[in-house]
Amino acid sequence: MSDTAGTVERIDVDLASQVMTLNRPSGPWLCYRVSTASAGAGQQDGSGGTPLGQHRIRACVGAGQPRGAVFRGRRPTGEIWTSELHCQYPGRDWILTRILWLCGDDPGYNRGGCADTMRRFIYIHGTPDTEPMGQPLSHGCIRMRNDDILQLWEWVYPGMPVIVH
Repeated sequence: MSDTAGTVERIDVDLASQVMTLNRPSGPWLCYRVSTASAGAGQQDGSGGTPLGQHRIRACVGAGQPRGAVFRGRRPTGEIWTSELHCQYPGRDWILTRILWLCGDDPGYNRGGCADTMRRFIYIHGTPDTEPMGQPLSHGCIRMRNDDILQLWEWVYPGMPVIVH
């Protein structure tokens, strides 16, 4: 992560527009097209929805891994995503390149009980470049292009606020 990471104060994710915005103290700075849950917004375990509200980055996973590295259970498998690998495992929910694991900040809403973002394993993560952005197609996570998450990685840190609305 960059030594200039402190210049970004928070990440905003807008489900309606499918856009993630990095904000500096002076205002919006960088925007990325993303893909959130096909089920829409949802706090509850099993909803398949992207949880709303105030979150924080709990952990940044994947430092030193190559672009396209495949993760399962937040651990690299040693595989690099290719279209051939994709065909070999057509039902896999591909988590690639980097993972920003989110935890909720609002007890009873997105933290604790049956509505806990962290226990639901909600991430911001890379996805195959063949997957469309700007359309809600994920299983609950916030998907990004691999090049975009690599760029984002340079600006984020554990504890950074993430607001999903």
